[in-house]
Amino acid sequence: MPALADAIAHLASTDATVRARAAAELYRAGRVLGDAATQGWRADAELAALLVQELTVGVTVTPEHFQAIRAVMGAPRLADVPPDQDAQEFELHLGEARLDILTTRVPGGSGAIAKFLEKFGEGIQQVEYFVRDVDRATELLRGRFGVQPIYPQTRAGADGTRVNFFLASTPDGKKVLIELVQT
Repeated sequence: MPALADAIAHLASTDATVRARAAAELYRAGRVLGDAATQGWRADAELAALLVQELTVGVTVTPEHFQAIRAVMGAPRLADVPPDQDAQEFELHLGEARLDILTTRVPGGSGAIAKFLEKFGEGIQQVEYFVRDVDRATELLRGRFGVQPIYPQTRAGADGTRVNFFLASTPDGKKVLIELVQT
């Protein structure tokens, strides 16, 4: 875990090479977790056909760290997050790494990001898989794999996407929050 904490801290470095290495490490770690948790899902032909190859790793940071990372990256556009989700986010693409940098909109808020920060501190909060049809993917996960979605129905996500979330287990018993995202 110290390596991930260091990588998160290095996202705010003024040295672009340090930031790129940090982003690559976070992306790799998130991808390993997400791929382990979804291995069985991807073996299902119909579900695999719905999954798009790209994924994004969601990294939750404190509001202060969020601002520092955003500033050093030239103030990238904030995503349009539905107000009920109490979150701020922006995308960070460095080389192969695709990260969503997330924080709570209100320090000490009551949303999922605030709860994650309170319970775990900064870290990889979720792995986002893009899908062609989030409703059908949710049906398949529920029916074929017995995996219950966090929300009974698909809901609005950032920037007009449709999303649902699943708490999935890796073969070694780690829990990973998987977000299915349909643009």
